[in-house]
Amino acid sequence: MRAQALEHEDPPLDAVNRRILAVLSENPRLTVSGLARRVGMSAPAVRERVNRLEESGTIRGYRLDIDPAAIGLPIAAWVRIRPGPGQLPKIADLAANTPEVSECHRISGEDCFLLKVHVPAIQALEEILDRFLIHGQTTSSFIVSTPVRPRPVVGSDW
Repeated sequence: MRAQALEHEDPPLDAVNRRILAVLSENPRLTVSGLARRVGMSAPAVRERVNRLEESGTIRGYRLDIDPAAIGLPIAAWVRIRPGPGQLPKIADLAANTPEVSECHRISGEDCFLLKVHVPAIQALEEILDRFLIHGQTTSSFIVSTPVRPRPVVGSDW
């Protein structure tokens, strides 16, 4: 039984795995051979480690970063939602089924959800908010600028 449990444990984040994560965070499109050169290992050994990190869920995926303004969605806002009684699951479902919502977080405090919404115009935000207002109270803040772009979660000591 213990051997089976070991198969499903997360791989240890030793110095090599931390270095692999740091290098991939800088350039997720790096080839396995390029990654191997950067971490000083053979390509098959690095491929095995990356596979294990993917299988364990440590590496959840590789993403494309698209500028929303470049595709006609120049307005972004954070929307906090304070649900009415019994509305939590409805808000989560609505957020999941609203393409303009790029992020939805369940948060602590008086508000229960924090959504990031991208729209082509302010009027479109009003339409989105109206969909959520039947389930609770909304508070919106427009994003004016982003001095720190979203970045991978990698420790500074890696």
